[in-house]
Amino acid sequence: MNRLLIFLIGVLLMASCKKDSGQYKAQVQDPEFFHRSMKEVTDRIVHDIFSPPVASRIYAYASVAGYEAIIHQDKKFNSLAGQLNGLKKFPQPDTTQEYCYPLAATEAMLKVGRALVFSEEELDKFYQHQMELFKKTGIPDEVFTRSVAFGDSVAKHVLAWANQDNYKQSRTFPKYTIEKNPATWQPTPPAYMDAVEPHWNKIRTFVTDSASQYKPVPPPPFSKDKNSEFYKMADYVYQTGVHLTEEQRAIASFWDCNPFVMNVKGHVMFATKKISPGGHWMNITRVACTNIKYNMVQLAEAYVRVSLAVADAFISCWDEKYRSKLVRPETYIHDNIDPEWTPLLQTPPFPEYTSGHSIISAAAQEQLTKLLGDNYAFTDSTEVEYGMPPRSFKSFRLASEEAAISRVYGGIHYMPACEVGKQQGIELGKFVWERIKTRKE
Repeated sequence: MNRLLIFLIGVLLMASCKKDSGQYKAQVQDPEFFHRSMKEVTDRIVHDIFSPPVASRIYAYASVAGYEAIIHQDKKFNSLAGQLNGLKKFPQPDTTQEYCYPLAATEAMLKVGRALVFSEEELDKFYQHQMELFKKTGIPDEVFTRSVAFGDSVAKHVLAWANQDNYKQSRTFPKYTIEKNPATWQPTPPAYMDAVEPHWNKIRTFVTDSASQYKPVPPPPFSKDKNSEFYKMADYVYQTGVHLTEEQRAIASFWDCNPFVMNVKGHVMFATKKISPGGHWMNITRVACTNIKYNMVQLAEAYVRVSLAVADAFISCWDEKYRSKLVRPETYIHDNIDPEWTPLLQTPPFPEYTSGHSIISAAAQEQLTKLLGDNYAFTDSTEVEYGMPPRSFKSFRLASEEAAISRVYGGIHYMPACEVGKQQGIELGKFVWERIKTRKE
């Protein structure tokens, strides 16, 4: 009788363990673990005031790390090793052991993010909170330890790869030299900041063959002649700015995404921090993946595709910006049309052509459109935390087109920069989609 009782107790304990195991395995698949981690990376980027190109680099490396760790729970997905420039084969998990891959992916993403931002202490607090949430799911200690170690190995691999992209070397390159030529970019008020990232085209691309692979046509030739194409396109920006509708103002403000807006009140100057344009599209990715109830591997794929397209789009755009070095509308209009005119948005501190918003929005939407379809309607709430209401769109393409034209409404771009930038981004985005094979056929 005692033996029978002991046997029954053992069976009940085994059943209980299996039930608990099943419960934790379901809980750790909550996509919010991944989404919250990416949002924390965004919050650190905003806090540390990284420029849009640098922010795109952080997103790309963090996304690759998360993707490479999570795909081991779904064999339908391919590693990006050998597909991205300079990326070699990753460390592999022990197939005879159990892992929690969502935990490994969170570990990898946050460790990479921590290494690339400045506010490590704040990220550490978030990291500890995330780890506690994973532990509360009931993950066995040995699985927890093993998964964290695997995530660390992925992060180290990504950071070693990142260390070879020429970013650190570019920190020592000379500053941009202001030219006296009236056709070229000049610092603009109120801060008259130095040109941002004049050597960004020296950063290793992720997917494209080179920074100049999608070199756009040159901008219209500079001229002060009132009958010239250049004067007319500047006057279009001026007239648009003078007669802005409330809807155009709302569109311009919604897509501003200037990480460092300087405010001047009397003799006091202070900055307002905002999300970068790349961060805006990463949040659109979050919104879309949440609405469609993507699982963790699917959303990791979406994040990595968008981030890689955006990162290469910035490199391509900055390559042209510091080739053409084109003067901004604010400077040209002040000198040739109306010295009292002020654009709605604060002019960013780098040359005009092509439009960064236009190219990166087009490249990002190409990834999301291919994943979710051309008529995927969504509401973009990215700017709510910055005091603006959400906006709704019938497709990713329409959202990207609004992002592009917003720069004309804001008075910081001529129309050709937006139109050519959109095409530049579409072509680059299609290339990224076709070159990267995230899924096995």
